[in-house]
This record gives sequence, C-alpha cells and structure tokens, in this order.
Amino acid sequence: MAPPDLLLAVEDIHTYYGDSYVLQGVSLAVPAGRIIAILGRNGMGKTTLIRSIAGLTPPRAGTIQYRGERLAGLHPYDIARRGIALVPQGRRTFPSLTVRENLLLPTSPLAGGSARDHGAGRWTLQAVLEAFPRLAEREHQYARHLSGGEQQMLAIGRALMANPDLILMDEPSEGLAPLLVRHLGEIMRHLREQGHSILLVEQNFNLAMAVADRVYVLTAGRIVYHGTPAELAAQRDVLNRHLGI
Repeated sequence: MAPPDLLLAVEDIHTYYGDSYVLQGVSLAVPAGRIIAILGRNGMGKTTLIRSIAGLTPPRAGTIQYRGERLAGLHPYDIARRGIALVPQGRRTFPSLTVRENLLLPTSPLAGGSARDHGAGRWTLQAVLEAFPRLAEREHQYARHLSGGEQQMLAIGRALMANPDLILMDEPSEGLAPLLVRHLGEIMRHLREQGHSILLVEQNFNLAMAVADRVYVLTAGRIVYHGTPAELAAQRDVLNRHLGI
C-alpha cells in the first residue's frame, strides 16, 4: 500500500518512440508538497518521462499511479482533470489568443471542467495576474507579441489556472535571463508552500539544486542516481560522468 503522502508513483516504466527504446525501466516517487527534479544531459529521456506521465506518450510497460489510481489507458485530458498540469517545453502558448484568453483556457467549457476548486488559496485569474505582474500589464496583448520570458510566465500561469496538485515542468528556465530564473525559483518555492507538488525537468543545474527536495539523474533512459541535492553535490563522480559538472 502506498504511503498516504505519496502523490505520484512511477514504477518500472518502459517507453518507446516507434522502435526507439527511450525509457528503460524508470521508477520514481513524488510525495505531496515536494519538488522533485530530474537532471540529465540532452537526449537522455527527460521529456519522454514527462510525456509518459501526462499520457502523451504512454509507456508500453510499467505502471504510473496518481493518488493510488493507475493512469494507464487514460487520455491526456482525463489525466489533467485528475489534478495534473503540464508546463511543456517550448511554452506552447496560443499565439493568436490574448494573455487573458490563454489563462482562461483551463476554466473554459473546452477544458471539460478540468479546473478544480480547492476553496481557500484557489488560483484565479486575479491571483495569477498578481503573481505575474508582467502578464497583468499585457493582459490584452496577443501571446505572439510576448518575450520568451513572458511566454514562460504565461505557460506557468495557464497551468496554475487548472488548480493542480501536481505540476509537470519541462525545462521552464530555458531561454530565460538570470533575473527571471531567480524569479522562477521563487515561484516554485511559493507553490510548494501552498501545497503543490512539482516534477521538474531542468537543464539549469543550479536552479534545480536550489529548489528541489530530491533529485534524480537520468542517463540513457535509466535512473542512475537519486538523493537529496546535498547528497548529489557530494557525488563528484556522478556529477562529472552523467551531468558534465
């Protein structure tokens, strides 16, 4: 029986793209109210892991359980309705919609009621705009006119509008200036304080080590190390061999 605080359990999953064997028996756990980071070089399977959990590239073997329920066979929108939100790599905002329209998508009838009301502390449009003042300034501008950093804020804000318990973040700091990276770290810590869990795929080693409660190192589709950031920092061989640090 899974521990009561375990939100997500990935057990021995094997994921393919056609005949390409990408994830080769990956297991990890995401407790409630924690930030778990996945580190690894490019092409090691990190994004595939996020896609497997979100139902976009389902694994052929192994199990993924969310709150004790198996996600196998569920469509991505069904998985989202259970309280999992995705901040995808590359932001994937809708360029022909305004900032406001992008943010309201999870609450629209098209979302099928995936936005979840948790009562106190619920993310509303006003709460998101207060968290991201730049978005408030550009509320009525089209997403295509935003800078890269502003689009990343929009992608995170859109995910929050679904009021998820678990947020999957795939390379959220990609292309951001150092000041925005620091702001992103503050946002993630704030989300954890509010009870959200985050599974973070990140190339920015310093950011991941600064915000994560536990880290996993993924190499060639396999987990080769997991522990606390402090424990990983002491593993010079792991840092050099698998992360190039």
